[in-house]
Amino acid sequence: MINNLMDRRTVIKNLALVIGGAVLLPSCLRKDGTSYVQLKHITLDADQQSLIADMVETIIPKTDTPGAKELNLQPFVLKMIDDCYGKKDQEAFLAGLGKFNELVKKKYDKSFSDLSTKDREAVLTGIEDSNKPKTGTAPGRRPKPQKNIQADPLVTFCWAVKQQTIFGYTTSQYFMTKLVFYDMVPGRYHVHYPVSKLKLA
Repeated sequence: MINNLMDRRTVIKNLALVIGGAVLLPSCLRKDGTSYVQLKHITLDADQQSLIADMVETIIPKTDTPGAKELNLQPFVLKMIDDCYGKKDQEAFLAGLGKFNELVKKKYDKSFSDLSTKDREAVLTGIEDSNKPKTGTAPGRRPKPQKNIQADPLVTFCWAVKQQTIFGYTTSQYFMTKLVFYDMVPGRYHVHYPVSKLKLA
């Protein structure tokens, strides 16, 4: 009876270790420092994932604060697109990735990852600028939103990467603990405050 109980405990303990290891398996670190993420709904090879990692780093580069690669945002971006986007959006994302590679190859005869930082920025800002809604409205009036601005798969791809990069950065532990200033609600209590400084209606 005691032996059976010990065997059960050993099996449960080993099972817990296996499950814990399985949780860590989806993201494996490659030699170049980028993570290769196992995805369920979209298929991206190592080079495509590296391209997205370079895009993410171009959007939020390392300066005096950590960049997107250092904060490991690339796996976050891919998992969000894989888990939270609908099938049509995922198909548009993959089609846009193909068009993105074609555009870069045609213009620079190189892959995006082989471009300089300046050229990478030029590619991304060029795509974004070319798809901004045209403003031909009178001063003081807001321009009408352009319908189907995201219909182009290239725009869908770039916008998805940018949107999820910013979302991942602004919800990261670094951002929330180092860059966001916290103040207690409802705020500080000032016992003595000059009446002269009060803005009375």
